[in-house]
Amino acid sequence: MTALTPRPGIMKIAPYVPGKDSVDGKEPIAKLSSNEGALGPSPKAMAAYAKAAADLHRYPDGGAEKLRHAIGRHFGLDPARIVCGAGSDEILNLLVRAYCGPGDELLYSQFGFLMYPINALGVGATPVAAPEKDYRTDVDAMLARVTPRTRIVCLANPNNPTGSYITKDDVRRLHAGLPKEVLLVIDAAYAEYVSRNDYESGVELVDQAENVVMTRTFSKIFGLGGLRLGWMYGPAGIVDVMSRLRQPFNVNAAAQAAGVAALADIAHTDASRTNNDIWLPWLSAELTKLGFTPRPSVGNFVLVGFGSKERAQAANDWLMKDGLIPRMVAGYGMPDHLRITIGTETEVRAVAQSLKAFAAAR
Repeated sequence: MTALTPRPGIMKIAPYVPGKDSVDGKEPIAKLSSNEGALGPSPKAMAAYAKAAADLHRYPDGGAEKLRHAIGRHFGLDPARIVCGAGSDEILNLLVRAYCGPGDELLYSQFGFLMYPINALGVGATPVAAPEKDYRTDVDAMLARVTPRTRIVCLANPNNPTGSYITKDDVRRLHAGLPKEVLLVIDAAYAEYVSRNDYESGVELVDQAENVVMTRTFSKIFGLGGLRLGWMYGPAGIVDVMSRLRQPFNVNAAAQAAGVAALADIAHTDASRTNNDIWLPWLSAELTKLGFTPRPSVGNFVLVGFGSKERAQAANDWLMKDGLIPRMVAGYGMPDHLRITIGTETEVRAVAQSLKAFAAAR
């Protein structure tokens, strides 16, 4: 045993377990465990990535200038208020490091992204989960758990793994109920998939408040999960803090180049969104016919209830036997559910056919 002792909280962390990407002894038909973009990366992004190979001996642009300006043009934002990172995971980690520590609390919703409590424990802070109603963030329950020790409130909107969202009015009500010294982090990783009139990603609230930031990712609709690329939009003061804390070359050159190109390929992004608009409701309807319980989702995935832990495990094993890889979500406290990413037409139809055979056999 080593005599070295890690900081308080670290040994309480249950390490994050990513979605499976293989089936023993079988070539998978579809990896549907990590909510990756169904159509893959833009051809333009792949070309930009390949072109970057000739300059791999050069350090990347430490300020991600071209990428920040491309994000600003695409979303209509001030590039000076954007911070880029190695996935939005790094941004979330930096925010917790900047504003939380021992004795502090980080508040999140019951079925929120597992990295929120992991990041809190990593700095010695206490994660606090507010119960949800019908697998949806409950603003009143969140506000009831705010204490003088609360430093950060993390809101995944839309939420992973449930697929639910709260309206812009509810987000504003949540913010209005927070003390000004509490930071509201709106994690909008799946915002590009949402077309509801009562939803907003968080940009508007960031522009109106000094204690709100929004995080986004290139890992989902832009199909660049393998490059680890994300960003944050926030008030100038928080951007300054993040710029001091982040590593000087935290985003690699190939990722920056691919990100700029992906933003420019509007047609590919539109095709990815259209694929989801078609096959998410189709799969949900098919699974409902089979007697399962797909939860309403606005992301590129669906959370499916099977009625019991044992049946969910059996469904997982059945899908895996057919080369279809879902995500078990027992780590989120939902052992009776599976999360299934919306893939291509072929992949989605294969899931429906496999679970039809499972339902008939069970």
